[in-house]
Amino acid sequence: PFFVNRGGLPVDEPTWERMWRHVGRIHPEGERVAQRIRGAADLPKIPIPSVPVFQPSTSIPERLEAVQRYIRELQYNHTGTQFFEIKKSRPLTGLMDLAKEMTKEALPIKCLEAVILGIYLTNNMTTLDRFPISFKTHFSGNYFRHIVLGVNFGGRYGALGISRREELMYKAPVFRTLSELIFDFEEAYRRCWHTLKKVKLGHCVSHDPHSVEQIEWKHSILDLDKLTREDFRKELERHARDMRLKIGKGTGPPSPTKDRKKDISSPQRGQASPHRRNSRGDRRPSGEKKPADSKAMPDLNGYQIRV
Repeated sequence: PFFVNRGGLPVDEPTWERMWRHVGRIHPEGERVAQRIRGAADLPKIPIPSVPVFQPSTSIPERLEAVQRYIRELQYNHTGTQFFEIKKSRPLTGLMDLAKEMTKEALPIKCLEAVILGIYLTNNMTTLDRFPISFKTHFSGNYFRHIVLGVNFGGRYGALGISRREELMYKAPVFRTLSELIFDFEEAYRRCWHTLKKVKLGHCVSHDPHSVEQIEWKHSILDLDKLTREDFRKELERHARDMRLKIGKGTGPPSPTKDRKKDISSPQRGQASPHRRNSRGDRRPSGEKKPADSKAMPDLNGYQIRV
């Protein structure tokens, strides 16, 4: 009990059930038409886009172009039915499994799916920083939302994504500051007669595909109706600085905030517990001063004897 996609690969039935249910609502004989199309043997085969594979010598900008080309080849989903259910609260590992499913089914996607796919296809580019950028715009009495994957390589900003409009998805990493990138999107919206209302910026996404962290989608929420132009620029640069500071704190995943606070406020407990002592080993200056505390040594030795 499964269907096949445009490349002949099996696809989970619930995905196609949702699509045919939508077809049935707008076409009185939609299900019968769908069955007739699926049973036809003389239909031309539609090529499946190939997931990009890179040589070690391929530069990051060239890789980003290839990833964007692949996302574009999947095409924008104009059907009105979303083929992949994406819950932003899911851990990163679950979203990466979903992205792998996207590459197998090769179905058209929308902007949020393109962001998840972009993260998946750039996980091995460890020198590339990735973070979500969401836009809320106003046009003709209605509000519209869009999201892209912001990237930063070598201090230059760009974006990956998909949209109905060519100028609202891919941006090569050539912008010197985050504000220049966002202003470029704002100008593109202006050419489409849209007024930018809000920008939501997330923090950098982990490169570990098995991470159980959740993506931080909206670390900074900037309301343009409440900010002057200069304040808007300053807030964008402040967010860029926060991302750099977060990356500079360490290469591994950050420890939970509560654990860090306990380690700092309770040094005696850290000496009595081998696990806590190991977690504090990264902070070498404070760790080197502890052996000089002669009063703590007998308790430590006694603990070792009991063990």
